[in-house]
Amino acid sequence: GGGAAMAFTMVKELEDRKDQREVGSLAVWTVTSAKPGNGVELLRDGSTETYWQSDGMQPHLVNVQFQKKVRLQEIALYVNYKSDESYTPHKISVRVGNSYHDLREVRVVELEEPEGWVVIPLDQGPTGYLRMYLLQVAVLSNHQNGRDTHIRQMRVFGPAEEVQQGLGHPLQLRDPGFSMFASVR
Repeated sequence: GGGAAMAFTMVKELEDRKDQREVGSLAVWTVTSAKPGNGVELLRDGSTETYWQSDGMQPHLVNVQFQKKVRLQEIALYVNYKSDESYTPHKISVRVGNSYHDLREVRVVELEEPEGWVVIPLDQGPTGYLRMYLLQVAVLSNHQNGRDTHIRQMRVFGPAEEVQQGLGHPLQLRDPGFSMFASVR
């Protein structure tokens, strides 16, 4: 369709997002398979030098399951064709739902030898976000018909005002130290 051109953007660095927050720490992350020593936790270790490596049949799934319904605006994946070659994702499907039984596909992106952050917007319609309990990222194919995949980092972003619910002092958000502590678990 006409929106295909806006399916994703590639950036070298994720800039600081003042109007968003990273909510991945609120979720339980699972994958369909992982090579020993290259587990799901490496998607979230803050380093683009490490990677999750699948170890099984395609599609390779990353499931991000939230305790309560969250609003997500975009997701970002760090991939590196120069390092990972045939392990680099080529075709990725993004699905959302309340459970595994009602997942629906909201984005499909095709990457051509990507290097850096692939930022995929989820917003549809006027709200600018989607609500879900479950986010699933499916690697449908890799470059050069590779079997297993590498994803080096993954981030999920929602609107910043979600933070303010239950906080007496929304002004804390402007304190530069706040975001640092908010992400420490």
